[in-house]
Amino acid sequence: MSDSSTPAPGEKVLVSACLLGRACTYKATDNDDAVLTRELAERGLEAVPFCPEEHGGLSTPRPPADLTAPAESVLAGTGAVRTHDGRDVTAEFLRGADGALEICQRLGLKRAFLKERSPSCGCATTHIDGEVVEGPGLTAALLQENGVECTGVEGRRD
Repeated sequence: MSDSSTPAPGEKVLVSACLLGRACTYKATDNDDAVLTRELAERGLEAVPFCPEEHGGLSTPRPPADLTAPAESVLAGTGAVRTHDGRDVTAEFLRGADGALEICQRLGLKRAFLKERSPSCGCATTHIDGEVVEGPGLTAALLQENGVECTGVEGRRD
């Protein structure tokens, strides 16, 4: 029997699609992480790829965006997400975060491996007003609030 911190072989986990080689970043590139892919396979974990920004209705490529306040404030309605040219994309980011949570709840996913420093997926660091700061992105914050363990991954090519 495994404890809650040890994944069971065959367990499904949510993974930022860009980390699995899908060209869904704002620049229409990927952050393919061969180390993560090997680790998931070695641990017998099944990746469920997901891009919250595309799910929320944003195009690829798309203008880069930042939070205007910590993710918890955006979730509470007192912050926003804006592209670098000033367009409000809060609704799309919230739709993507809600979609990630819905998939986790529907499939019983308890863990997520997400792209660090993303305004959606960052688990320990994100972008607020053009700066990389400590704190989660919008999707990671919502998942964590609902009991999903989130691990940030940089996107290593080797």
